[in-house]
Amino acid sequence: MNIIETGIKDLLIIEPRVFKDDRGYFFESYNQNLYKDKGITNNFIQDNEAFSSYGVVRGLHYQKGEYSQAKLVRVVQGKVFDVAVDLRKDSPTYLQWFGVELSAENKRQFLVPRGFAHGYSVLEDNTIFVYKCDNLYNKESEGGIYPLDETLNIDWKIPSNKMLLSDKDINNPKLDKADFLF
Repeated sequence: MNIIETGIKDLLIIEPRVFKDDRGYFFESYNQNLYKDKGITNNFIQDNEAFSSYGVVRGLHYQKGEYSQAKLVRVVQGKVFDVAVDLRKDSPTYLQWFGVELSAENKRQFLVPRGFAHGYSVLEDNTIFVYKCDNLYNKESEGGIYPLDETLNIDWKIPSNKMLLSDKDINNPKLDKADFLF
């Protein structure tokens, strides 16, 4: 397993060791001991899966307070551009974002720690996105930031006329009005 630092503390890209031959491939998508040996000690307790078509933008989402979540995300089919925004006020990279392409082909994973808003854009039809969380979802603690906020200026890798956003995400507040305390 190869760990790639992003320049934002604790936000990591993980490249698992993939064994390929003429039959296909095999890899451990998660091994708690191996991750622990690399310093990743999250106790993941919930798995989620989402299916989307090209142009969907999901996010930017986060959980507040005691329900804050770290996520280990990956793509099992298709391709996304995955984005995390640092919302930790004491961080030297506060309000900076980082994005990485995750695909079924590259098998990369993205570790998004607590204290970040998270979202992704879908770059291929029939994409399946899966992720582990280290805390259970709590509706009363959810928060969001409008993904097209000019302050963040995120390049979602999708032309604006092709973007598909939920009503919830369209109506999320811009960064300066968002409620987050990390």
